[in-house]
Amino acid sequence: ALARGSFDSAGAEKRLCALWQVGTLEAFGTFDRAELAAMGALVDYLDLTQKGRMPLIRPPVREAMGGAMQIDAATRRNLELTQALSGGREGSLLAAIDRTATAGGARLLERRIGAPSRDLDEIHARQAAVAHLVAAPRLTADLREALSRAPDMDRALSRLALERGGPRDLAGIRAGLTQGAAIAAMLDCGDVRVLADAARDLTGHDELIDLLDQALVAEPPLLTRDGGFTAPGYDDDLDETRRLRDEGRGVIARMQADYIAETGVTSLKIKHNNVLGYFIETTSTHAERMLAAPLNERFIHRQTTANQIRFTTIELSELETRILNARDRALEIEREIFARLTRAVLDRAGPIGQAARALAEIDLSAGFADLASGQGWTRPKVDASRAFEIEGGRHPVVERALKRKGEAFVANDCALTSGETPAIWLLTGPNMAGKSTFLRQNALIAILAQAGGFVPATRAHIGVVSQLFSRVGAADDLARGRSTFMVEMVETAAILNQADDHALVILDEIGRGTATWDGLSIAWAVMEHLHATNRCRALFATHYHEMTALSARLPGVENATVTVREWEGEVIFLHEVRKGAADRSYGVQVARLAGLPSAVVERARDILHQLESGEDQGAGRPAALLDDLPLFRAAAPIPAPAAPAKTAASAVEDRLRGLNPDAISAREALNLLYELREMLPESPAGSAR
Repeated sequence: ALARGSFDSAGAEKRLCALWQVGTLEAFGTFDRAELAAMGALVDYLDLTQKGRMPLIRPPVREAMGGAMQIDAATRRNLELTQALSGGREGSLLAAIDRTATAGGARLLERRIGAPSRDLDEIHARQAAVAHLVAAPRLTADLREALSRAPDMDRALSRLALERGGPRDLAGIRAGLTQGAAIAAMLDCGDVRVLADAARDLTGHDELIDLLDQALVAEPPLLTRDGGFTAPGYDDDLDETRRLRDEGRGVIARMQADYIAETGVTSLKIKHNNVLGYFIETTSTHAERMLAAPLNERFIHRQTTANQIRFTTIELSELETRILNARDRALEIEREIFARLTRAVLDRAGPIGQAARALAEIDLSAGFADLASGQGWTRPKVDASRAFEIEGGRHPVVERALKRKGEAFVANDCALTSGETPAIWLLTGPNMAGKSTFLRQNALIAILAQAGGFVPATRAHIGVVSQLFSRVGAADDLARGRSTFMVEMVETAAILNQADDHALVILDEIGRGTATWDGLSIAWAVMEHLHATNRCRALFATHYHEMTALSARLPGVENATVTVREWEGEVIFLHEVRKGAADRSYGVQVARLAGLPSAVVERARDILHQLESGEDQGAGRPAALLDDLPLFRAAAPIPAPAAPAKTAASAVEDRLRGLNPDAISAREALNLLYELREMLPESPAGSAR
């Protein structure tokens, strides 16, 4: 944990100014003390954990209050936005709609569906980009193919800033900027703001691209210490050092030829031993010539033997040193080059970051366009009204799963438009009919629309949703001492205390975790509070059919039901939502489909019939009705299993009982088999069984 001093706003402001090397933070906006304390504590934490190697932190940008749809943690979990309830990414909305080709585009998609915009101008601009690419499928395909070759510049830039990068990260910056320039040239969309801005951010990097092109080989190694990443011809000193390292003998041979030409001594040799290192050797017959002026000024005498005389030169001594140190020197020069290139990249970190974001924006727009074209999605109308009209809406995740099995998804309409009055649908129908799917799909359609994408519907008109709340399904929270019902009530309380008149609320089976009358009372009161106080748009699914009477008492509340059909005792789910109320819940039929023993199902039918008969006859108290049921008066007798009928012992059984298997031989056993077979009674067909 950080010390209290890390959260001091005065000290935080000094740390932030030092980080961005400015005298005041006013250039970035006006921040209150709480914001300064939070930013300062974050910087202090990074400085502590990264041991002084501060990551690349861009200047702060304040997000406008109400700039994004508010989605709480319970709603994110219930709607399975980025992770399925069963765990993992598969089965989530993100997995179903991700058509991005780059890592940056995938991260941007996750942020967009996690925080859909409420800014109408921004929503319309993003939709226009998607619509432009939907109308140009060839351009979209070319863009997606080009994007697939663009590396992750954001991650490369972060590693370089933390001094954890390598030559391959520099090559990634080069490839990303080069590919970005090619993508910008493909875009001709001056009137589409999102794409035009992205194209502009992808240009203007020619100087850095040329520098990296000249300095780096095509496929550099991963680590700086491996060397070999600098292109030939970029640094003369490095080229010479490499030549010495790789072609030492050839360099010595060329120097020897130069010395022969200079002295006129054809027998001159450059040799090497462990005592003298490299030296020049001639026969003694040339000693007088080599020791006389002007050669004696250049060739320094080192040793005389019986038959040879040996010399050195300043150039040869320097060459020897360079040859012996060439490998280490080459690596040292390359480290210096890497440091210079890294500084050049980090000096342009801002424009490079903008280029990376531009690639992600284009990638997301192209992915949305590919999804819309392939799945038949439509552009929604999003405005400042309180409308919520969906025609032919579908659940993107469920539809994807059904297509894999060759089945079709049943589309449904939803209309929550009622002007200034609350707009609530009270949805009834049996389990397994599709109520929860219907609730979730409309919430997901709102998210996709405000994320800037197209939606799975034939037509959609959505007034901006300020807050999205979902209370669908629940589990206990044993670590915090909460039962399933308690968790449900906490989530419901959060909705009732926060939802405004532009919120969208979906509630499923409120009150089912307690006694019937308690649950009905709670659900009834929640519905009235949503209508009278929150005055929001809502979908409310319930099995309490008594609540359907609210549609006649509360303006803006309508009944809807998911239809089913019965055929020869079987229940058939049609998955169609229509206006009206369900006549019953078909719970017993669903229980039979789930595999309950037939005796249990039949007993349930009998009890249900008596309960319904009691209601029809006006039985006032449930207890009085239950007293008439044998189930509650005394336990129903469980029939004992029938004992098998006793039959007279057959001749075969008598014969076998009289045998001692250990006392007969193999031949006797074979004869016994034939004997027993003859004793068997004849089959109806006349042959032995």
